[in-house]
Amino acid sequence: MAMNVFDIVGPVMVGPSSSHTAGAARIGLVARALLGGEPVKADILLHGSFAKTWRGHGTDKALVAGILGLAPQDERLRESLTLAEAVGLAVTLREGELENAHPNTALVTLTDADGRTVSVQGASVGGGNILITRVNGMEVAVTGQYTALIVLHRDAPGTIAAVTEELGAHGVNICSFRLSRSEKGGAAVMTIEMDGSPEASLNDRVAGLPNVVSSTMLRPV
Repeated sequence: MAMNVFDIVGPVMVGPSSSHTAGAARIGLVARALLGGEPVKADILLHGSFAKTWRGHGTDKALVAGILGLAPQDERLRESLTLAEAVGLAVTLREGELENAHPNTALVTLTDADGRTVSVQGASVGGGNILITRVNGMEVAVTGQYTALIVLHRDAPGTIAAVTEELGAHGVNICSFRLSRSEKGGAAVMTIEMDGSPEASLNDRVAGLPNVVSSTMLRPV
């Protein structure tokens, strides 16, 4: 099912599990995928209605379930906090304010045993749909409904062309593209959502291009 603009900016669904559990679990799943390893620490900041209702709606359990790799429909979601403790995942939950954020937003920072971290800000925008808006502080746009590449790279001439040419060589059709950078010549991130289901080898090819720091392929969640 495609997401249209109304799905992203439309009415906030306060209360239904599609917003506070299914969407939250999908945000956790994306954060886990971007970490690329087993998390040992999760710091979760809840904003807006998430901050006001997370205890009653189980938003904390849903986010942690996703971080553990559980699908939104997994019955173990209700026991996710206990499961996290059992596998050694230290979870910190706090309430706070995020600038210009959707009311159902969480900022999830994960750390693995080697000290690698990833910070993911995502919103549950209704009907179980999500929109990931920031990765490591840089703006992105990932709906979780298409296969996506998150490409961290240096802001250098020719980098975008090299990545898109590689996708074209693999017969990939881009359905959305976003670029964000910290400063001219500094760190940058490309968010590319694609039609179909490209082979994992495409991610390896992109990761090996000049000026690319890392590339992560996210399958639909």
